[in-house]
Amino acid sequence: MRYFIELQYDGAAYFGWQRQPDTATVQGVIEEKLSMLLRVPTEIVGAGRTDTGVNASFYVAHFDSDTAIDCSQLAYKLNRVLPPDIAIMRIYEVCATLHARFDAKQREYTYLLTQHKSPFRRFSAWHFTADIDVDRMNEAAAKLLEYDDFTSFAKLNSNNKTNICHISYARWCVEQDGTLRFTIRADRFLRNMVRAIVGTLVDVGRGRYSVAEFEDIIRSRDLSRCSAGAPACGLFLSDVRYE
Repeated sequence: MRYFIELQYDGAAYFGWQRQPDTATVQGVIEEKLSMLLRVPTEIVGAGRTDTGVNASFYVAHFDSDTAIDCSQLAYKLNRVLPPDIAIMRIYEVCATLHARFDAKQREYTYLLTQHKSPFRRFSAWHFTADIDVDRMNEAAAKLLEYDDFTSFAKLNSNNKTNICHISYARWCVEQDGTLRFTIRADRFLRNMVRAIVGTLVDVGRGRYSVAEFEDIIRSRDLSRCSAGAPACGLFLSDVRYE
């Protein structure tokens, strides 16, 4: 039987999602506690990798079990034994062939940026004090939907089979407290892609690049042309969608 886990995590204390030897990762911590509760070694498969320090406000993983599980009780027990920076929202049985990673049709990331000192955003947003033009950033972000090769924003030596991604939404908005929120949706993302896009869009907003130059960076397929990646603390995997 296959079960999906919906969860959230603060990535500050972890070297990303993916299990690594002798290193604290979100996958490794959950597998350890899940195996302890089920009393059998249990591996989990996530919807995708998040890098060191990156957060997830909504994440999906799956695991298999030879015996039926009381999902609500397991979720309750997992939350009791997991550290406070990982929270299980729910566990439920799915079709035995449904795959948390390969069957995901769309993923969404959000990025938070604040231009004012905030005690509530100090670990969950990029504190950027320079003036930026949100309208220019949105004009540039709209260009992302016109292309599908994002080599210019792909981390080198990532072993990607392809740098093709289909972005369906990319936009900045200003929240009531003044926080800038960037939301981007695509069928897949490359390693470090969102942070590289955010860093470059912010440089458009502060006048380092024009919208036309941002579009030229996309077309160039040259990583050296994009800006430095935005800090990991502001990035959240915020949705994973299945049919």
